[in-house]
Amino acid sequence: MSFIKEFKEFAMRGNVVDLAVAVIIGGAFGKIVASFVADILMPPIGILLGGVDFTAFSVTLKEAAGEITAVTLNYGKFIQTVVDFLIIAFSIFMMIKGLNSFKRKQEEVVATPPEPSKEEQLLTEIRDILKQK
Repeated sequence: MSFIKEFKEFAMRGNVVDLAVAVIIGGAFGKIVASFVADILMPPIGILLGGVDFTAFSVTLKEAAGEITAVTLNYGKFIQTVVDFLIIAFSIFMMIKGLNSFKRKQEEVVATPPEPSKEEQLLTEIRDILKQK
């Protein structure tokens, strides 16, 4: 089998294509959440805390000297990234929880045996009457 043919078979498997789609959608979802946190969620929280901009929170480790820029530890951006992660993790948790409840409902429907037809009920009654005689 040629290398290209083998790669094509690998790339066209359903689970590989599904994974690629999931990664692309996940990346887009991550950008949406990052924008939501940075542009919508954090500014009001900053106002409630006295007009604080979280992205500006930093500790200067080494001051700027001439053309050398200052070395800073930007913990405000880290806080924002943690909030991004928590929102994404909660969204995924809610989606998985919904899928699991949907699967449970489907399993309950499948687990319930169907009612016997009227013919089967009549045959069962006839059988029971014949057994009694």
